[in-house]
Amino acid sequence: MSVDAATIRRIARLSRIALPEADVPAMQNEVNAILGFVEQLDEVNVEGVEPMTSVTPMALKMRDDVVTDGEMAARVTKNAPQSEDNYFLVPKVVE
Repeated sequence: MSVDAATIRRIARLSRIALPEADVPAMQNEVNAILGFVEQLDEVNVEGVEPMTSVTPMALKMRDDVVTDGEMAARVTKNAPQSEDNYFLVPKVVE
């Protein structure tokens, strides 16, 4: 895949990056080099390779799905500017 100068200008505009016209060809070369590298990755055979989260084997720590803190609604709403019946009161913003 190759990116032309017009696409580079559009990407810069959408990204809100000030890109002087003189820098467009250099940026075009850099983006095309990156895309070329990504295309090389498509050629790698990853069939049978398990996804991993780290280069070192690890297991995620699991815990029981139980409620551990409850019955604290009064303490939670104590610092609220306004509350009623353990609910936060907020100004109405939508009519």
